[in-house]
Amino acid sequence: MFGMSLGEIFVIVIIAILFVGPDKLPTMMVEIAKFFKGVKRTIHETKESIEQEIHLAELKEEALSYKDSLEKVVEDYKKETDFDIIHDLNEEVGEISHSLKELEKPKKKKKKKSKKKEEKDV
Repeated sequence: MFGMSLGEIFVIVIIAILFVGPDKLPTMMVEIAKFFKGVKRTIHETKESIEQEIHLAELKEEALSYKDSLEKVVEDYKKETDFDIIHDLNEEVGEISHSLKELEKPKKKKKKKSKKKEEKDV
């Protein structure tokens, strides 16, 4: 026990009896037992607290990795969405440009016809 031999324990008990006295020794032994029990409980609570902190640290790391993964997915989604929007906008601009060109063509033909009519009229 505590790295002591039986002889050393007897020496300590004899010194305790002489120092405290035989009438107060049982009370003193109860107090010492309570002290060691309290120390043991404190050590156990500290150990549990440290284990909880370690577990919380692991959970925090895992949560951060999930957060990073989610941010990457969101970023990729935004890039894809932006690309799709830009692509759609380009298509719309192309269609509008094509429609405008189509609208301009008949106007040019009408102007030519107007010139031909003017020449005939003169």
